[in-house]
Amino acid sequence: MPEPQHEAHALRGATDRPALLAIRDTVEEMEPLATARLDDYLNPSAIEVELADGLRDADEARLDVTWTTRGDYKYHYTDPTGVNLRWGNHPHDGDYVHATGPEHYHPPPDASSDPDEVEASCITQSPEELVTRAVCKLWRVAYHADSYAPLNAVSNPP
Repeated sequence: MPEPQHEAHALRGATDRPALLAIRDTVEEMEPLATARLDDYLNPSAIEVELADGLRDADEARLDVTWTTRGDYKYHYTDPTGVNLRWGNHPHDGDYVHATGPEHYHPPPDASSDPDEVEASCITQSPEELVTRAVCKLWRVAYHADSYAPLNAVSNPP
């Protein structure tokens, strides 16, 4: 029998196309290793960010970003070595509650939703440009450090 899902990751609200366009522009302005595009230009559900290099042993990576009209978001990093991590801001449905509040971080290597592994996010900004700047900055610091440790280890970036 499959293990029960502990966390509902449904974001509230419709996809916010103007926010996704702002996120795309911010990523491309800040990160030279990134190419960002809407998954569907007219009716997008996410931004797909291709990274020409990844963290640690990864030769490439992808960051999938969703943002809603209610300000809920998810930035999901994944790479071919099997590493996943997520920054998110959304309430949790059902009986699942963790002490982190709506802003949370699912650390590598598997971005587990186990309540004992989810951490409070160091990102507490809410405008999409600031959240995106923070994610890009955290990724870049981790990239240069060749370590996952900096990904959630600063005080309210950017």
